[in-house]
Amino acid sequence: MTATPEDQLPADAPVPAAVTVAVTDTPPDRLSNNPSSPHYDEAHLARGIGIRFKGVERTNVDEYCVSEGWVRLTVAGSKDRYGNPITIKQQGEVVPYFRS
Repeated sequence: MTATPEDQLPADAPVPAAVTVAVTDTPPDRLSNNPSSPHYDEAHLARGIGIRFKGVERTNVDEYCVSEGWVRLTVAGSKDRYGNPITIKQQGEVVPYFRS
């Protein structure tokens, strides 16, 4: 087996640029605020994402999907038996954007 360039790097060497993930100016197709979700991405959330749903700015969006056209909205003050916020799913036009 031949050695790859990654095998030849010392342990304290910086990560090559090809391996790092760059955050683009386009928000992802699907994103969630819940850390246990597979669609959670801290890098995008730290940058600040705004959601326009059916032409109205929404601040209570828990998860969204642009390609399927839905958002999951948290219901104010309501919790399930595990202490998680209760959400409702609504269909419509979703436009995510970066606030910064």
